[in-house]
Amino acid sequence: MTAWVLFGVFFLLVFLNVPIAVSLGLSTLIGLGVSGTSLSMFPSIMYSSVGKFALLAIPFFILAGTIMDYSGISKRLVRFAEVCVGHTKSGMLAVVVIVSCFFAAISGSGPATVAALGTILIPALTNAGYDKGISTALMCASGGIGIVIPPSIAFVVYASITGVSVGKLFAGGFIPGIIVGVAFFFAAKISSRNNPNIVQRPKATAKERWKAFKDAIWGLLMPVIILGGIYGGVFTPTEAAGVAVIYGLFVGMVIYREIKIKDLWALFVDSAVSSATVMYIVACASVFAWLLTTSNIASSMSAALLSLTSNKYVILFLINIIFLIAGCFLDANSAFYIMIPIMVPIMNAVGIDPIHFGVFVTVNMAIGLITPPVGINLYVGCKIADLPVAELCKKILPFLLGGIVALLIITYIPSITMLLPNLVR
Repeated sequence: MTAWVLFGVFFLLVFLNVPIAVSLGLSTLIGLGVSGTSLSMFPSIMYSSVGKFALLAIPFFILAGTIMDYSGISKRLVRFAEVCVGHTKSGMLAVVVIVSCFFAAISGSGPATVAALGTILIPALTNAGYDKGISTALMCASGGIGIVIPPSIAFVVYASITGVSVGKLFAGGFIPGIIVGVAFFFAAKISSRNNPNIVQRPKATAKERWKAFKDAIWGLLMPVIILGGIYGGVFTPTEAAGVAVIYGLFVGMVIYREIKIKDLWALFVDSAVSSATVMYIVACASVFAWLLTTSNIASSMSAALLSLTSNKYVILFLINIIFLIAGCFLDANSAFYIMIPIMVPIMNAVGIDPIHFGVFVTVNMAIGLITPPVGINLYVGCKIADLPVAELCKKILPFLLGGIVALLIITYIPSITMLLPNLVR
């Protein structure tokens, strides 16, 4: 009874376009009432769920991404990528993917990547003759890499739920993130193959490349410092997020001098709003997940899925289908708190490494960022490009197919994901 009420109310509210966090909170409150559990558990679990040291990385990485945008690091990375590969055939498409990967290595957020880079890259692509819809679709899809390439907010949330190493998850996301980026690049290249309006940029001189490199070096060093510090044992992922903020402020205020004292208020408010949204979702989703577990709903659903088949590869396929559908309606953080308690026993039963599992379900949710009706990257891209959602949904189809091909490769060849984590102590 509790399961029907919990999921029934939740999906009803989602379809009524009630915000995800509110839907999670209201459905959980009703579920607690139906199960006879004291409602006093609600605030207690909310507080304890967000009071974890590991989750402190989330607001810091969001702040670091905002600082990167305000400080002008984004446009310098774009310029450097343009002078390196922009002159090659389909070079501008490669620029979008490459810069998205770099920005992902700082912000850890898909929508933040689209918002920060879209205003620069979408006009650049259209000026080079690329179709505006395809340009926007590529930017939206590439923005999804933000939750796969480390440091990733989604990985931090997954680690807080399962207790696995954040550092190993970060290591596991490198190669799959690049594979997803390559898939999106080829999807854009194939979609643009018959476009006669594309103008190839002139090749930059060595002097121009050196100048762009010197200008971008501070931005290029940011992911090196963050990830090098983590894997070098200098600081934890949470401490690395704090270092990223300090480094970003130093670059923005002292080196580039594009962040002024008067800009700090708006910068911190933007970050605080984004952080509050994520943490409120985490808090409400944690109570939802707690009720799933304590009411034995998660174990019952796990057993039901295992009763369908014991074949490892069929189970992996079914889990991908479930998460792809979930991605149509939920963000990664919400989906993880709802689905992971159900899926972890299944993964243990069939012998799937939790690092591999965490990476391929995160790739699922990256695809979800461009999947209607709730794909948030699509709405961010539409706002930047001033396109109707219906038009962008048609243009996004090749990228969805490319993402699914990459997902299947990552899912069924675990050595791709586990290569780097196996080297981390």
